[in-house]
Amino acid sequence: MNLALTVLNITAPIFILAAVGYGWVKLGFEYRVEFVTRLAMTLSVPCLIFVALMTADIDPQALGSLSLASFTAYGLVSIVFLGIVKLRKLDTSTYLAPLVFGNTGNLGLPLAMFAFGEEGLSYAVVVFAVMAILSFTIGVWVVAGGGSPIRVIKEPVVAATFLGALFLWQGWQTPIFLTNALELIGQMAIPIMLITLGVAIARLETNDMGRAVWLSAIKVVVSAGAAWTAARWFGLAPIPSAVLIVQLATPVAVTSYLLAKKYGHEAQPVAGLVVASTLLCVISLPLILAFVI
Repeated sequence: MNLALTVLNITAPIFILAAVGYGWVKLGFEYRVEFVTRLAMTLSVPCLIFVALMTADIDPQALGSLSLASFTAYGLVSIVFLGIVKLRKLDTSTYLAPLVFGNTGNLGLPLAMFAFGEEGLSYAVVVFAVMAILSFTIGVWVVAGGGSPIRVIKEPVVAATFLGALFLWQGWQTPIFLTNALELIGQMAIPIMLITLGVAIARLETNDMGRAVWLSAIKVVVSAGAAWTAARWFGLAPIPSAVLIVQLATPVAVTSYLLAKKYGHEAQPVAGLVVASTLLCVISLPLILAFVI
């Protein structure tokens, strides 16, 4: 009973905030996703990541091990889903990237914070940064047929991660007034991302959900299994191991749908994956948390 209540306390705020965004759109109120997303990904999330790493009381070597485990886990997931996509004769450009890269930002960061506190958030931003690096290189290359490594360096979330890791490694701290300002800006990120997630889901249109449902179910099993395997290989401690598993088990990100539309692929199948995997996470994420806590 106590475990069920703990999991409920962790997941309920996430789904409530997403429901706020969903209801906001259904009531007919204006919400400019492009502006809010740019604000979050350019300013608020980088500040959140930088401060979380700079102030983290974590061994830099542990962060290095988590980074290697994250790359390994994503590699395993990519291999498995490449095989599934080829076996089922699905379009690689449409299906592979959404199945590999989950919603580690909008959903994964707040989930890690609520479940494991500031320490968990520090680990979660590392996994998020690894995902961002891979998605902006290999992910874009798969979807669009080309991606530039320079684009990765220009992404604020990636730059903030490297800078925060440098401050953590050297033991540097920004002046208190600046830290407070950056922390205040970063505090906007989590509620903004969750509300925007609800707004985006409310605006998606999808038809055939059969394929999306079984692919989403497979995604949870494969991603969590790959993360557990990588965590064992690199001997991660319980909290970073749990964070890695939770992060990789997050549903398909809405950005996958936007990329599909941008590069002229079938957007409806990706929209179906977003909706199906997000609805499935209402069941899967509490179960995973109950397992790792």
